[in-house]
Amino acid sequence: MVALVGRPNVGKSTIFNALTRSRDALVHDEPGVTRDRNYGICRLDEDHPFALCDTGGMSGDEEGLAGATARQARSAVGEADLVLFVVDGREGPSALDENILHWLRKSGRRFFLVVNKTDGLEEQAVLGEFARFGVDRVIPVSAAHQRGIDDLLEQVIPELPAERDVEIVPDEPGRIRIAFLGRPNVGKSTLVNRLLGEERMIASDVPGTTRDSIAVDMERDGRPYKLIDTAGLRRRAKVEEAVEKFSVFKTLQAIENCQVAVVMLDAGEGVTEQDATVLGHVLNSGRALVIAVNKWDGQDKYTREQAVSMLERKLSFCEWAERVTISAKHGTGLKELFKAIHRAHASATHEFSTAETTKALQVAVESFPPPVVRGHVAKMKFAHPGGANPPTFIVHGNRLTSLTESYRRYLENFFRKRFKLVGTPIKFVFKEGDNPYEGKKNVLTDRQVKAKRRLMKHVKGR
Repeated sequence: MVALVGRPNVGKSTIFNALTRSRDALVHDEPGVTRDRNYGICRLDEDHPFALCDTGGMSGDEEGLAGATARQARSAVGEADLVLFVVDGREGPSALDENILHWLRKSGRRFFLVVNKTDGLEEQAVLGEFARFGVDRVIPVSAAHQRGIDDLLEQVIPELPAERDVEIVPDEPGRIRIAFLGRPNVGKSTLVNRLLGEERMIASDVPGTTRDSIAVDMERDGRPYKLIDTAGLRRRAKVEEAVEKFSVFKTLQAIENCQVAVVMLDAGEGVTEQDATVLGHVLNSGRALVIAVNKWDGQDKYTREQAVSMLERKLSFCEWAERVTISAKHGTGLKELFKAIHRAHASATHEFSTAETTKALQVAVESFPPPVVRGHVAKMKFAHPGGANPPTFIVHGNRLTSLTESYRRYLENFFRKRFKLVGTPIKFVFKEGDNPYEGKKNVLTDRQVKAKRRLMKHVKGR
């Protein structure tokens, strides 16, 4: 695991978001926005995913919230294989930076010095200011502008142990891996026990009963599955105990290892902030998604109508995910739940051909051409598949940076409808063709020079 530490407002959360390609960490110009530890997975190098921990700024105060934040940062360093000590290149070294540096050296942990906010500055001059720190590895970045992130990644990965934080479970042909996710006490263990027909998981009314992710193999209607019951993800402010920190980390691993994520909601409570957090983790992972609304049997007609209305309103950002009403306690709705799981899995793992993806792109462009943006129109030439779970389509062409967000959403909706994709996000990667003559001088051959001279003589002769 890699931990980010430093004083307040040096850009740790911006670096976290850049490495995880997410907006999980709250970013603001005001110091002290991050207080608790925030875990995520860096997948920029698909062969070497690793866990990342964002921490609050260390202000040197050991009292109150500032002291609690500092203790969280120290705990993160204690867990980490490598520490990224982040400083502000615009403000230069401070006494607080030196105090943190002294503490890091005493901790015995390996660390790099990451100089952030170097955009618009003379890089060598900025690095020279921090030379007195005597740190071997100094990496300049501008996280807000995505500059230096690739270089940072290249230097971090070789320093991590061969035994990875993110254990990738090998594929078992035909066995669908399903993770049951949700906030505490929403009925995950009860549902898994109902599916297994035995009390394999401890189910209790006390939130937080499940502390680890537990995987169990099962067969249903002749088909093999791996069910993963996870700890409930609660709001970060509520996550106090170290063991619960570990539970959150294991849940993120479970999302990484599953093929279909079943996010469970409570019909009586609707969609809460914690539910949105869980859904955010799943959407960041790109996994197939099914939403199971639990405890449906115990609700009256009015509550059910309110629940349906709230789902439509609050889950519009993932309207492609099927919603199934169930009762884990009584076993109702499970047949429909598994139908939705199979549809989501089939869509997420479908293999596409270059011919059919290019044809779909051509029809989409003919039906609704890209708009003119600042005098330029994007020209999309062809598309080919780039991976599964989520289905990824790579589009090649010219001026693709001029494509608006609304047009990209149009392409996503068009492909989803054309290929009947349900229960899975879709990813597009736009690649512009390189100009082979860019940067080269137009040097004429001897034959071309002679032809040019003959033409000039002919023109002058007229």
